[in-house]
Amino acid sequence: MSSMAKNNVWELVDLPTGRKTIGNKWVLKVKCEADGSIDKFKARLVAKGYTQKEGIDYEETFFQVVRFASIHLILAIVAHLNPELFQMDVMTTFLNGELDEEIYIDQPIGFQEIGKKHKNMPLETFHIWTKIII
Repeated sequence: MSSMAKNNVWELVDLPTGRKTIGNKWVLKVKCEADGSIDKFKARLVAKGYTQKEGIDYEETFFQVVRFASIHLILAIVAHLNPELFQMDVMTTFLNGELDEEIYIDQPIGFQEIGKKHKNMPLETFHIWTKIII
């Protein structure tokens, strides 16, 4: 939730007339060390994208991935020319894209703001939650 707040993923608003919200749920995971001890607890908020209807809630679906052939080509060039190769990882990358559609989700359980129970959250950025990018 702190990553979402820091990246301005949503604000609480009244649901526009004629719009519906997408429900959401928490997916909980326990990460363990090799010896079986608990390393950390993780929680991910996911939308119930299966409630969305094509042509009404979204127009197309896609998921951006790199083709293996592209990675293979880059590594072959690096092996041949021997330049320095740098790797990077974009943390919470799914929070950094832009959405063309207007999508609203309910406030997550455990994070409802007092006095704003009936407000909803418009998603402002790309998410792995909805059918739009599945």
